[in-house]
Amino acid sequence: MCSKLCYAIGGAPNQVAGSAASFFLQIYLLDIAHITPFHASLVLFIGKASGAVTDPVAGFFISKSRWTKIGRLMPWVLACTPFTIVSYFFMWYLPPFVSGRVAWYLTFYCLFQALTTLFQVPYSALTMFLSTDQRDRDSATAYRMTMEVLGTLIGAALQGQIVASAHVSPHCAVNLSVNTTDSWHDTPTIPDPSDPLSHQAKVYMIAAGVIAGVYLLGTVVLFLGVKERDDPYALNSDRAIPFCKGLALTMKHGPYVKLTASFLLISTAVQLEQGNFVLFCTHAAGLRNHFQYLVVTILVSAVVSVPFWQKFLQRFGKKCAACGISWMIPFAVMLVTIPNLILAYFVAFVSGLSIAASLLLPWSMLPDVVDNFRLQNPHGKGHETIFYSSYVFFTKMSAGIGLGISAAGLEFTGYKPGICRQSDDVILTLKLLIGAVPAILILLGLFILLFYPITEESRKETKLALEELRRSHQSTENLDSHKRDTSV
Repeated sequence: MCSKLCYAIGGAPNQVAGSAASFFLQIYLLDIAHITPFHASLVLFIGKASGAVTDPVAGFFISKSRWTKIGRLMPWVLACTPFTIVSYFFMWYLPPFVSGRVAWYLTFYCLFQALTTLFQVPYSALTMFLSTDQRDRDSATAYRMTMEVLGTLIGAALQGQIVASAHVSPHCAVNLSVNTTDSWHDTPTIPDPSDPLSHQAKVYMIAAGVIAGVYLLGTVVLFLGVKERDDPYALNSDRAIPFCKGLALTMKHGPYVKLTASFLLISTAVQLEQGNFVLFCTHAAGLRNHFQYLVVTILVSAVVSVPFWQKFLQRFGKKCAACGISWMIPFAVMLVTIPNLILAYFVAFVSGLSIAASLLLPWSMLPDVVDNFRLQNPHGKGHETIFYSSYVFFTKMSAGIGLGISAAGLEFTGYKPGICRQSDDVILTLKLLIGAVPAILILLGLFILLFYPITEESRKETKLALEELRRSHQSTENLDSHKRDTSV
């Protein structure tokens, strides 16, 4: 239990930082740095793309890594952490120059995404080396998801509470009940963006420093509390699968293709909800002074529901649990059509339930896919990082495309940073990005998941077959060892 808890805590900081960026980076770029929506879309898309491209590269080099005293995966986690902390802090720093800000944020966001990938790929693959038992791995995944959702809550809560004052304008608050006029419509709420020492810039840097400290603490706990074990199924004579060959095999593995395609669409929907929720509350729903509490409501709901989903999938199966992801659809549509404060909190609660299911299920199902692949390829090893890195590649790329298109849509409809009320076209775009688009993506993803072939019965059969394979490997190694002793 201690090992599982330390493993879970180790992954939380990545989610703390990722949550802060998911909820607040777009509005920071638009309203604090005063970057145009088009340039913000470039930063978001290219940054996500850089992280996605890093995934297979990281998988390639990690699969080639030699075993060390602290394992094969742990050195990668430790080495990238200090660089990740530095890049994260400067991602929220407002430079004194204006003309080069796009290049500044693009550089550090790309570095942050690439470095978090170098952390996430070995960390997530570490699940396969904690235990040989499927229930233990599912339990470790549940621990991890609980702490990661808690990390997401901490990141959003810390960032939200610290930076809330940067997005509150007394002018807008006073005139909310007044009919819109041209002068009010175009009145800026944010001071001159050329001043890096403004209150708005300072609170974002304070939040970045706090989250950087959390990052360091989590990595130390992971290193001290988790011991990485070597591949329990592989023979000493087994050779690692070459990366290109392994990648080709994973792309042909039916269960993996269906799982990835399904959650690629679902994760894109969740990213769209996260990336545009604060903008929607601020500009489209009249909830400017409540967005940080709504974000906390979403994430508290997600945290407390992870154990429920873990019990649910153990009793009714993982495919059946996926239906919970669709719960957010009708309520999100209701919020878009009837923006009401009480309804907004209820929608936030239900959305948290769905987000918890969407986070837990893919990481709980992916080890089953790896086991299925291992059974079909019993004499290869080192394929775990290929599965995990390619999965993260596709989800990040899809999220980058979704966020890039959403920011470009705001540019196309005439989003203006720092004003009290956006145009009707911008408000309609935000409603579509929160309601209709995620609903369509989730329904398509769940439809694909219907064809996912691994059932609870097949999981049990795979478990028995792998246990037999492990026993035969052990007996073979003992026999080889005995022969060597005899010859000596």
